[in-house]
Amino acid sequence: MKKFVFAAAVLLFSLVLDFSMSAQETAEKPYNDGLYKGKSTGIKKIMPYPEIREADIMWRKRIWREIDFRQKINLAFYYPRIPHDNWRCFIDVIFDALKEGRCTAYKVSKTGELIEPVDYEKLRKDLDVTKHVVLEDREGDTTIHFESKNVKWLRLMEDWYFDAQRSQLMVRIEAFCPVYLDDDKMPNEMCWIPFNDSTRRVLAEAPVFNRNNPHARLSYDELFWKRMFDSYIYKEENIYDRDISEYNKNDLLNALFESERIKQSIIDFEQDLWEY
Repeated sequence: MKKFVFAAAVLLFSLVLDFSMSAQETAEKPYNDGLYKGKSTGIKKIMPYPEIREADIMWRKRIWREIDFRQKINLAFYYPRIPHDNWRCFIDVIFDALKEGRCTAYKVSKTGELIEPVDYEKLRKDLDVTKHVVLEDREGDTTIHFESKNVKWLRLMEDWYFDAQRSQLMVRIEAFCPVYLDDDKMPNEMCWIPFNDSTRRVLAEAPVFNRNNPHARLSYDELFWKRMFDSYIYKEENIYDRDISEYNKNDLLNALFESERIKQSIIDFEQDLWEY
């Protein structure tokens, strides 16, 4: 009888111990809400630009174009509004990089040149707006802090050129500029950031939602490299140094036609090279 009671006690103790250990393992094991626990970080390396010699460039034209984040094909730049799972919108990625000193911002100049650097704290301070508010219970100045959701456009400065060594028309983005809506709902250029290797590394490390296959993540650098965006030209290099809007005032339709004409002139130039 004693042996039976002892065996039952040992069995009961073993069951309690196994249950306790199983519960502990379940509590410590993190919950995975996907099909599997991903091991890929989504960080990719940048594809280096080909080396260019001045002697090989037989033709070059600088143009400026604008990407509207509100267009369906460009929504990947604007979302997500709340960062999660290492996903951030384009402007949050740039702001974080400027804060960490991984990118350099330049003050907007009338000539469009990147001359005067501006640090992150000065940039954010200039973007914040101070207003005088009069309410029933108080009166005074209040600061409205800038939010990344106000950035609706992105301007690109790029060079189109024909490389005689490769016999190919190519393009290279030189810099970009976020454009935001101010308190009066007017578009304003924030700063110009060179599209160099350091900036591209930041963009290559930031994954982007792939609408065709969410499993195959893209990076912001790939969006630019593969030209996976829609845009329109608002300026080409010209003797007057003026935008299209300056000689097509209050005529949006003609401004769009002029943008398409400039785009088509680049295509025609390449095709004319191969005509006999």
